[in-house]
Amino acid sequence: MDSTLITSPAGVMAVLVAVVSFWFWLEKKSGWKIFDYLPPLIFIYATPVLLSNTGLIPFENAAYDFLRHYGLPIFICLMLIKVDVLGAVRIMGKGVFVMLLGSVGVVLGGFLAYALGQWITTPVGFPLHFPLPEDSWKAFGTLSGSWIGGTGNMTAAHAALDGSAEHLTMAAAADQMVYLIWLPLLLGSRAFAEKFNRWMRVPADRLTMMDEAAANHHVKESAPTMIQLLYLALVALGFTWISLEFSEMLPPVMIGGATVISASTWLILLVTTLALAASATPVRKLPGAHPIAMAIIYVYVARIGATMDLSNASLETMGAFILLAYVWIAIHGLFILVGAWLFRVDVHTLAIASAANIGGAASAPIVAAHHRESLVPAAILMAMIGYALGNYLPS
Repeated sequence: MDSTLITSPAGVMAVLVAVVSFWFWLEKKSGWKIFDYLPPLIFIYATPVLLSNTGLIPFENAAYDFLRHYGLPIFICLMLIKVDVLGAVRIMGKGVFVMLLGSVGVVLGGFLAYALGQWITTPVGFPLHFPLPEDSWKAFGTLSGSWIGGTGNMTAAHAALDGSAEHLTMAAAADQMVYLIWLPLLLGSRAFAEKFNRWMRVPADRLTMMDEAAANHHVKESAPTMIQLLYLALVALGFTWISLEFSEMLPPVMIGGATVISASTWLILLVTTLALAASATPVRKLPGAHPIAMAIIYVYVARIGATMDLSNASLETMGAFILLAYVWIAIHGLFILVGAWLFRVDVHTLAIASAANIGGAASAPIVAAHHRESLVPAAILMAMIGYALGNYLPS
């Protein structure tokens, strides 16, 4: 007999939305410093884990299936139709290439860290478990999605790779543990701006040119009208429908007997491609897409937390994965530094480029505001480019 207290899909969905709403309300209402180090995302994920493992909500439910099949592709569509590649290039110039090189560092670093995790054998008495399970590559792919684009890409990569709840738990834990170290480094790099810029041979007029380009690109988005919301719904639902239909028709791609591109992967790739194509049309000017998309993805993160069965979790494996994540981020950092040297960009651009990868749209504006406030719009644009790449590269 099922002892779960809430089983109705509507009730489960209400609980997930309530969890997301509560933690954002508490962050805004309280102003507690803890949210500077542990953002609401962590609690939004952890709270449903507690609720499902104590029997309040189930591990499996029709509401979860709905969010997976429809919520995620709708989020991707709404987020990516706002991408403005040319706008970011106008402001940041070669800094965009530094961000792209950082994305390459994430992909290569993930591969090397995974290989290291398979090669190491745990010494006697060592508290962490090596080698990692063979399917841990799905956790690496999930985290690479986050480190190329952001939270939305983490969930998209997780779905595309058919990962388990444990894989997302490993990725989310490593993401936050590294973030606690990496974000202060990016913020603190401003103190070395002059020395760094001399070392990187940055042109003297680069900062002035970026400020002028940013001032010319400023765009204020108005509140959406009813008809604009209908247009957004038509685009999001239409692209989701088309992508779902074709993802079932396209054959899976097999390598060495293993499925590397499944129907789930095709779905993410198709909706990403359609949304990016739409971003080059007047559809990009429709207001309201970003807040709606973010609301959907946070509910989706809560949904993943609810499916996490703690009885199957391995703390030793998670600890080993986090240790490898620090090796991984060091490789990304090396690529970012090489990119800054090759393209002769300033420390502000370097920090924003890395934040656009590792932290996404949530962190890039924060880093930009700390370094050079005029670059906040460009930081958002670069993070949006990361959202687009973060669905392709991990897959």
